[in-house]
Amino acid sequence: MREAMLRQIIDYSSRADPYPLYEELRRTPVYHDADGPYLVSTYHEILSLLHDPRISSDPRNLTLPSSDPLTQEEGDDSALPPVFLKLDPPDHDRLRRITNRPFGPPHSPHRVHGMRGELEDIVTGLIDGIAGSDSLERIDLVDQFSYPFPVTVICRLLGVPREDESRFHGWADTIAAGLDPDPDADPAEQHKGVSDAQMELGMYLAGLIEERRKNPGEDMLSQLAAVDEEPDGSMSTLEVISTAALLLIAGHETTVNLITNGMLTLLRHPDVLRRLRESPEMSVRIVEELLRYEPPVQMLPRRSTLADIDVGGVNIPKGATVSLILASGNRDPKRFENPDRFDPDRGDIQHLGLGSGIHSCFGAPLARLEAQQALSALARRLENPRLLEDPPPYRQNAVLRGPRHLPIACDGIRAP
Repeated sequence: MREAMLRQIIDYSSRADPYPLYEELRRTPVYHDADGPYLVSTYHEILSLLHDPRISSDPRNLTLPSSDPLTQEEGDDSALPPVFLKLDPPDHDRLRRITNRPFGPPHSPHRVHGMRGELEDIVTGLIDGIAGSDSLERIDLVDQFSYPFPVTVICRLLGVPREDESRFHGWADTIAAGLDPDPDADPAEQHKGVSDAQMELGMYLAGLIEERRKNPGEDMLSQLAAVDEEPDGSMSTLEVISTAALLLIAGHETTVNLITNGMLTLLRHPDVLRRLRESPEMSVRIVEELLRYEPPVQMLPRRSTLADIDVGGVNIPKGATVSLILASGNRDPKRFENPDRFDPDRGDIQHLGLGSGIHSCFGAPLARLEAQQALSALARRLENPRLLEDPPPYRQNAVLRGPRHLPIACDGIRAP
């Protein structure tokens, strides 16, 4: 069984509850079979490697052969330049600093906070849409709420014209499907659909970037496209396209899972749901505990070693494939008391749900705010919400783990 551990983890039959497998995996904190990747599953070892400059995120540094089934979980590569997510310093640092200038401190300290009102309006509109639907006896919370919400937010962040948002939604749907392929569909047709969507999105963004350079606004795309005299310089048009596409796909997929996993967990813990309804300020601690308990990104695959590294007494050779199992580390009993208990009141929630180190989640402030507002509004407005399927149907992807649909029912929807 140990030899087939990774295969079992990514097998769809384990998607609803991979945590018993993670518990077994932690018995060998650094697990490696004959030709697979090195799996690191314990909290302190993962945290150390996330801060270790000898660990590379650039797949070009994978020089030792490895039969890694997680390769297919990463989706298709486009012809665009690599995103900073898959680069090492100094290239990573330059692109991330440029991207951060219009997004967060010190250059744009109010960007995320300034979106609070707009986020509230989007959430209100989506829940109002559910209220106006044919029936409250079967609501798909993914399709009707947690899926459209983040992509709309990304459109507003980038400055996509309102009349083009539906096109953006379509491209996001198609490209996201490449990360979560239908096992019954024709792989060639799926690949072509993703490639076509990537091409159309790239062409659209190129035109929008050119227009923003002529007529800049306050949106993030205008600022990314601007010529800058700072030491890091400016991004090329292709780099801006690549970065905007990263914000769209990475920001969308993780937030969908965070909100959906969050509502599923709250419906399984009605006492916490009731407390959130009565005390909306609890949303901050609830989201942090959700990031530990049911993280939207379960693992970071295809890291590589730039030198031989000793981890827990195991030598990982230079050029080897390493996968960091974040969700396992988040439930490490050597780090967290009662790790399998969902407890927003725990005093220490220093989770790995958003990574750590130089590759910590770039969009973390926005994702946190989106989840806090979404879950607070759902708790407040849905009357007697309940699950219709438990477990719900999950997505195929083992890395970006979350329900593909979340069928619920409620007795009514309160006014905003």
